[in-house]
Amino acid sequence: MITYNAERVKFPNIKRRDTSRWIKAVAASHGKKVGDVGYLFVDDERILEVNRQYLEHDYYTDIITFDYCEGDLLNGDLVISLDTVRSNAEQFGKSYEEELHRVIIHGILHLCGINDKGEGEREIMEDHENKALQLLGE
Repeated sequence: MITYNAERVKFPNIKRRDTSRWIKAVAASHGKKVGDVGYLFVDDERILEVNRQYLEHDYYTDIITFDYCEGDLLNGDLVISLDTVRSNAEQFGKSYEEELHRVIIHGILHLCGINDKGEGEREIMEDHENKALQLLGE
């Protein structure tokens, strides 16, 4: 089950059913099934609090993924800062909606085992994000 909640921000204009269907399709394309995945949309200050409290990181970010996966079953909590999504969209010349969908699926790709911190991994993640975004349009 995929849940969507917002704290301190207006809920983003996403179609929950379509988004959930898309997330499940992307997971399936990686040989995974969606178990319990929770999205929490927040502002920059809240994601900074979460980053400090749980990861001991003192910086803003667009998404924090908490991975509770068991085998091929995806379980996790994903915290997304809509403020940072908006800033990144402007910085990268993308629409807010496209950047939001990119971040939504970025967390799922992490749960699928794709990383983006090591050498060459960022490019691999971006490739998977782009393929996932193409599925959204279908």
